[in-house]
Amino acid sequence: MHRRRFITGVATLATAGLQAAPFHILSTRKVRGEVIGHGDFRYRVDRDWGVLGPGHPVKDCHEMVMDRRKRIFLLTNETRNNILIYDRSGKLLGSWGNQFPGGHGLTIHDEGGEEFLYITDHELGEVYKTTLDGRILLTIRHPKHIGAYGECDRFKPTETCIGPNGDIYVADGYGSQFILQYTARGEFIRKFGGDSFGEKYFKQAHGVTLDTRNTSDPVLMCTDRVKTCFKVFSLDGQYRYSIQTPGAYVSRAVFDGEYMYSGVCFSALKNHMLTYNAGFVTILDGKGKVVSNPGGTRPTYRHGELEPMVQAEPVFRHCHDVCVDEDKNLYVAQWNAGNTYPIRLVRV
Repeated sequence: MHRRRFITGVATLATAGLQAAPFHILSTRKVRGEVIGHGDFRYRVDRDWGVLGPGHPVKDCHEMVMDRRKRIFLLTNETRNNILIYDRSGKLLGSWGNQFPGGHGLTIHDEGGEEFLYITDHELGEVYKTTLDGRILLTIRHPKHIGAYGECDRFKPTETCIGPNGDIYVADGYGSQFILQYTARGEFIRKFGGDSFGEKYFKQAHGVTLDTRNTSDPVLMCTDRVKTCFKVFSLDGQYRYSIQTPGAYVSRAVFDGEYMYSGVCFSALKNHMLTYNAGFVTILDGKGKVVSNPGGTRPTYRHGELEPMVQAEPVFRHCHDVCVDEDKNLYVAQWNAGNTYPIRLVRV
């Protein structure tokens, strides 16, 4: 397939305090929150983690990633500080960014020993590759500019992931519901999916993540939020199968070892009515079985089928992402949660 190169650009963003802060030893303060979750995946709720003053506000806390130095990068659509950088205790190490009003997706990728961030902005309709301190290295613009979309097709990207060879996959989750594949240099390769009801199509291609649990056959774990499922595709866009999450309107998949985590932004009652302020976290094992729902109902299977899952405790509003640290603690970013900071779940 013919490949066309996308526009690249270089820009410098504010990096106040980024280089100055050393790694901070974890706080020893006692966490007194309630315990949620099921089976071996139970957590104590820490609502005080990462709470900052008015100098570092947030709107929606969309996604979080951790770098090799164990620093946690939070993406928010608050343009006074799009990126907040924490240590694991919740101490602020730095912040930067004031140009992503629709900052939504955040991916970190190691390229030959150097780490980079990939940011999607669904309001601007662009994807950016940046250094960890905010310098933009690559911009992927609306696919209409290279003929991959029509002039009137919507492009509102929500997520990225990076393939084993450096290819960039972009989920157009608020736009035309395609997964788009580019080379590491931003040259268009293909698109797959699109807006429809069939198995290989999406109704909201909200997330895309590289799943390398089978090292001989890495695949793409794609989120179809409206259809309450994850869809597995090959790296060249061939549909494989779906993992159903009935009742749970999931966000992107996050992998740690054999387990897969996802924030549930909404849950739906048995009448299938989507319910606001009804999020939780869901955890699946390597076979795609739900093993715990912190903040949600206990996962129950009847005759091999998963029963609908809903919020059980009002801990969360709209869980948008999960970050897992080396101690298996979780950090949960929330959308539309009253300008609140992420919640930490301490493994017990």
